[in-house]
Amino acid sequence: MPNDRQPARLDRIDEQILAELRADARLPIKLIADRVGIAPSTAHARLHRLLETGVISGFRTEINHAAAGRGLQAMISIRLKANARGDLTTFGRYLVSLPEVERVYFVTGDQDFLAHVAVSDSEQLRTLVASTLSTRPEIASTNTSVIFDSLDPYH
Repeated sequence: MPNDRQPARLDRIDEQILAELRADARLPIKLIADRVGIAPSTAHARLHRLLETGVISGFRTEINHAAAGRGLQAMISIRLKANARGDLTTFGRYLVSLPEVERVYFVTGDQDFLAHVAVSDSEQLRTLVASTLSTRPEIASTNTSVIFDSLDPYH
């Protein structure tokens, strides 16, 4: 969202529409309208406004990693060396370019980045951390936490 844009004001209906779309972004307008208790034309207009104001920034596909052969997920905390922090954007783009990386977060605290990764097995995770990431000259340290399970508040 551009800095000069004011946050959109959302009412109960908008929040209900967002909840329905979080659960299934492919819902037809008529079904959203029925579930929220409004006319399809109203649902369409509200959805259009949510898109125009940037409240909804896009629609994505949720992947079942296990079914796709990438059932082992982990969070990798990455700390850069002090002299490498001048170009955080470039390093963030590098992380996003890795095929194993699902999402990258630039964070506060004693780490600089948190990368959510999905891989086929522990060997691929070890290779990613030990041979791909840890060999980068700008990385001071990594810390890997395997994800046993995740909870989605919208499902």
